Amino acid sequence: MKIKVKKQNLDGIVRLESSGELKEIILNEDFLNPKDESIALCFKGKNSSGIIEITLKEFENLSREIDKKKHLLGNFKVMKFDK
Repeated sequence: MKIKVKKQNLDGIVRLESSGELKEIILNEDFLNPKDESIALCFKGKNSSGIIEITLKEFENLSREIDKKKHLLGNFKVMKFDK
């Protein structure tokens, strides 16, 4: 997986790029506040690691867009990782 980030600081715009493997997917459930539920994608690379956290609404939008364009991908495999 590749990560590309564009961030503004005092010197201007800084572009960061990193890559790594998706290590874990965490579902953050909040029974008292169901609107605050999120999905965390944890990744680790050679020189970097991090967490990408998205809301359920963002995930649903992403899933909907992928379903629309899935026919363009051709053959793909579902990969399962052992712990």
